[in-house]
Amino acid sequence: MQLPDEAIEYTFQRLLAPLPDAWTPLAELQAQHFLSPERVEQMRTLLNAVRGQVAAERELQNPPAKLQPLQAGFIDLPQKTLDAYRRKGDASELGRTLRVATRLKENTDRVVILGIGGSYLGAKALFDSLCHACHNELPAKLRMGKPRIYFDGNHLDNDAQQELLELLENTCVEPEEAGERWGIVVVSKSGGTMETAAAYRTFRTEMQKFYGPKSDWMKKLIVPVTGPKGKLRDLAKAEGIADEDVLTIPDDVGGRYSVFTPVGLLPAAVMGLDVRALLLGAAAMTKRFLEEPFDRNPVLQFAAINHLMNEEAGKKTRVMAIWNKKLESIGFWYDQLLSESLGKMNRGATPITSVYSRDLHSRGQQHQEGTRDKVINNLIVRTAKHSPVMIGMADRNEDDLNQFSRRSIPDVLEAAIKGTNQAYQEAARPSADLLLPSVSEHTVGQLMQMLMLATVVEGRLSNINPYGQPGVEAYKKNMMANLKAVPNLPKGEVADAVKGK
Repeated sequence: MQLPDEAIEYTFQRLLAPLPDAWTPLAELQAQHFLSPERVEQMRTLLNAVRGQVAAERELQNPPAKLQPLQAGFIDLPQKTLDAYRRKGDASELGRTLRVATRLKENTDRVVILGIGGSYLGAKALFDSLCHACHNELPAKLRMGKPRIYFDGNHLDNDAQQELLELLENTCVEPEEAGERWGIVVVSKSGGTMETAAAYRTFRTEMQKFYGPKSDWMKKLIVPVTGPKGKLRDLAKAEGIADEDVLTIPDDVGGRYSVFTPVGLLPAAVMGLDVRALLLGAAAMTKRFLEEPFDRNPVLQFAAINHLMNEEAGKKTRVMAIWNKKLESIGFWYDQLLSESLGKMNRGATPITSVYSRDLHSRGQQHQEGTRDKVINNLIVRTAKHSPVMIGMADRNEDDLNQFSRRSIPDVLEAAIKGTNQAYQEAARPSADLLLPSVSEHTVGQLMQMLMLATVVEGRLSNINPYGQPGVEAYKKNMMANLKAVPNLPKGEVADAVKGK
């Protein structure tokens, strides 16, 4: 059950061109760069048809070639996961996920999550938005037993990886001490992604040195999350990891749509988040998408407005302006979602994540007076989690802030949001607001499901298949060919390289 004040909203009226009483230069600019209310109204019939198409795609067992690949399993997954957990409890996929997460939480102080793209961005978004901003620096007591979380396997930066290995080597000395043990969650649907596979081999070698090659901890504290078949599942079996400890990414869910599979739910549970609230939020959003009319349907609204801005108004750059610093990784997750889903056939908007008001002091000038190729979606949180930080009085007033002594940081934020949107309006720069009542598992679940559903709808509106990412495979193929062409080091030099000489 979702209460009205828990629901997220998308308000876009500010980027609709008003009917001017008389001609003015601003009215002319707004007519050129905003949307007409009539055009948005004309979209309703098409949107209902596309919604029906997306809903029908959930049931297709053998989709026609023109729809392939089709990976619509994410749409109903949150509710199906909750239903299975209610029926089967610990025997369900969510039950297994929670059990494995509990084992990691109870037996480690650090967990390294290995994955790239959709295999880690969702988990990173959940960590940054819902955990304490200084989580890894807090003592164990203030973390309430939740492990420190690190992300790797998402790059090819030798030094960054080596420095995380050094941290583990120098802070984890005694494997019999729970406060010094560490574990690995390795996420790869195929198991063949080079960045993650290479990192897993490296971190597993470090783990062998720490625990000993025959230690039972190796089998208990490594958790693979992978597809029903593939290299990682085969490797886990060869390493003696029990089948029930290998969590599965469904075949009908693509990587960038997988945050509500064990890809995101296992890390979330290890972090101590309420995964059922996440799923309830996502399921509530799916229900709104399928049942609510356009006026109360943020999925259809977001998809329609951004589709029209991209395809008809020439706004090829889509800025996610995030007014809550902790949500920045939500923006990075959406960058990948949009880019891989709709960046095809020489089309698709280019996403940019900005954190306001921070980036108003860098990109803000370009957004305000630069090329008119942008639509700005403000991501705004209505209510802060903590008590307001007051500016307060001071003995020295050279900064002239005593006049604002009774104002708080949320007051300054509200003034900045209003002032920025006013400036955009006066310069005919289109912007809309995506409003969260607060930052919680329930609202973040709604938000992420809304953006996934809107991306699929936008793809269908544009006749672009929102599933699959054929362009990504090109670099992988070339990388493997180039890697094979590199001559092997002689054995002595390999040993020196391993030792860091």
